[in-house]
Amino acid sequence: MPHAPTGATAPTDALHGLTVLAAEGGGTQTVDPSGPIGQLVTAALLGIVVIIVLITWLKVHPFVALTIGALGVGIGAGLAPDATVTSFGNGFGATMTSVGILVGLGAMFGRMLVDSGAADRVVDTLVRRSSKAALPWTMALIGALIGLPMFFEVGLVLLIPIIVLVAKRSGVPIMKIAVPALVGLSTMHAFVPPHPGPLVAVSTVGANLGTTLAFGIVLAIPVIVLAGPVFARFAARWVDIPVPDMFGSRSSGGSAQSDPAHAGREARRGSATQDTASLPNGKSDFTRVISEPRSPSFAVALVGILLPVVLMLAQAVREATAPDASGSWVSLLDFLGTPIIAIGIATVFAMVFFAIGGGMDRGAVAKSLEDALPPIAGVLLIVGAGGGFKQVLIDTGIGGVIADAVQESGISVLLVAWVVSALVRVATGSATVATVTAAGIMAPIAADLSSPETSLLVLAIGAGSVFLSHVNDAGFWLVKGYLGTTVGQTFKTWTVLECLISVIGLVGVLIAGVFF
Repeated sequence: MPHAPTGATAPTDALHGLTVLAAEGGGTQTVDPSGPIGQLVTAALLGIVVIIVLITWLKVHPFVALTIGALGVGIGAGLAPDATVTSFGNGFGATMTSVGILVGLGAMFGRMLVDSGAADRVVDTLVRRSSKAALPWTMALIGALIGLPMFFEVGLVLLIPIIVLVAKRSGVPIMKIAVPALVGLSTMHAFVPPHPGPLVAVSTVGANLGTTLAFGIVLAIPVIVLAGPVFARFAARWVDIPVPDMFGSRSSGGSAQSDPAHAGREARRGSATQDTASLPNGKSDFTRVISEPRSPSFAVALVGILLPVVLMLAQAVREATAPDASGSWVSLLDFLGTPIIAIGIATVFAMVFFAIGGGMDRGAVAKSLEDALPPIAGVLLIVGAGGGFKQVLIDTGIGGVIADAVQESGISVLLVAWVVSALVRVATGSATVATVTAAGIMAPIAADLSSPETSLLVLAIGAGSVFLSHVNDAGFWLVKGYLGTTVGQTFKTWTVLECLISVIGLVGVLIAGVFF
């Protein structure tokens, strides 16, 4: 199990000799602290408190709160104001360079998945082929597949009508359907790139994206099984509620504004055809006119979802099994496995094959890609500000102080990362803010960890970022509103499943840490 790196030497003077992560993430460099250790620690603690108070009490946007907190930490720690601004800007720019493009491409792919009907096709195919007993397991798989390329909020809104429809038609208690689907979605959000949280953590601590992706997928399997279908049996007993009526059917029930797939589905409807519905003995009952929306085949949809994962995993496997290999095939594999290229290829694949299968013309594709970007603006700013905050912690020398304190404590780095992330999560209610803040604090410690250990550090941060969702989390109220539960029932289901994801994830990371 990885503990704090022992390669760094503790400082012999309060103002000199701290070894921290370089700004470019490429090794270590010695930074002269900007003030005495007491001043550094006080500035860091006050800065984090200011960020939390601004977000939770004054309801300031996290981007503004992180920016104010970072600048305050830098100046309070003794860094010159102009140097503080420069440090924040450098961290913001470096993070956006590595993460911003990936988040943008991922959002475009997710939008094409919805608007083309590919997401509908995956869901319909899996549900249609499942028995009643297998439905909780199928819904967990659907939640994971939908959650792989999509932002949490978008995936949640897309899954809710599916959950309600499946529960109505099958007669299975809604919690046995909803819990596995929500667990699959939330687990992908916490552990698996290209979600913004894991991506920014990978970038901040200098982890290998392919290795982190591989570890995240392996870790997600037991987490989804235990927190999903297994826990769903208990949740259905604790909270026995009727299926809400807000979504009578996926095409006509509920509000069009609440279903992100509605506009795309209506745009893809083909020409109407007649279908005669018959009573027994061949007697005609009535003739109805149907017009079903077009969508890509299941195979095309599945290939598109898994394509970037396969490309990045192939590159990670090559690095692990043949690190010294050379040749054109190695260069090609490394190129295709580069995150920007892998997700870019998937986006182009969606623009061509999802569009063809869904009957989308060039105008519809352009509109879909354009609509994907505005919703992620806030996320990108939060991620960038988190990178700026991290760099201020490093340039003031606070990061080195934290690294030395953890090293001397002898506590597992993975456990410390989880605790820091969980505390910020509980205080702010935001998984993204928890991830970017914890990653910034833990970055100096990651400098001397091995590649597998650094990837496990990312997953520990991700596990902590979903711990104890409660009333300050927007996801808490979304789930409560859509499923029609009371506050107490939401605590018994959504809050408990989020805690299970977090704790089971931590246990898995700590076990894996024994072997690396």
